[in-house]
Amino acid sequence: MAALLMPRRNKGMRTRLGCLSHKSDSCSDFTAILPDKPNRALKRLSTEEATRWADSFDVLLSHKYGVAAFRAFLKTEFSEENLEFWLACEEFKKTRSTAKLVSKAHRIFEEFVDVQAPREVNIDFQTREATRKNMQEPSLTCFDQAQGKVHSLMEKDSYPRFLRSKMYLDLLSQNQRRLS
Repeated sequence: MAALLMPRRNKGMRTRLGCLSHKSDSCSDFTAILPDKPNRALKRLSTEEATRWADSFDVLLSHKYGVAAFRAFLKTEFSEENLEFWLACEEFKKTRSTAKLVSKAHRIFEEFVDVQAPREVNIDFQTREATRKNMQEPSLTCFDQAQGKVHSLMEKDSYPRFLRSKMYLDLLSQNQRRLS
């Protein structure tokens, strides 16, 4: 079993090591990962929208460019697994097929929650064990406790750093210069 996981972990390690050469807080790094073509996306992103991301963490998460910018920031901190887990849980909650629900739940658990998961999120033992028990009979709410802990961690820790980051501040100033 461990041999089967090695390629996955090595790929993740290669990705992380590859990020070292690209690690930067500059806005140009952000534009490279925008959901649309960068120039078109930046033209559509208003300064007001980007400024509203500072209103609350949930406002940031509700905006596709906010998620993209936050993801780029988290990659520079090697903690994008938190956002990826939160997004996977949001997508999971939309599952309507019982058969798909079970397989998706196990995939999310193995990818993010299980001890030594390839993209293990930082949650406490009790939350991890409660989520493990929920896997016996997966439901749309089986990740709620873990997702809530990860959301809280990002909101209290990563989100304030994102708002102070050169990446976010450059984005705001670039949008303001574009409008001037």
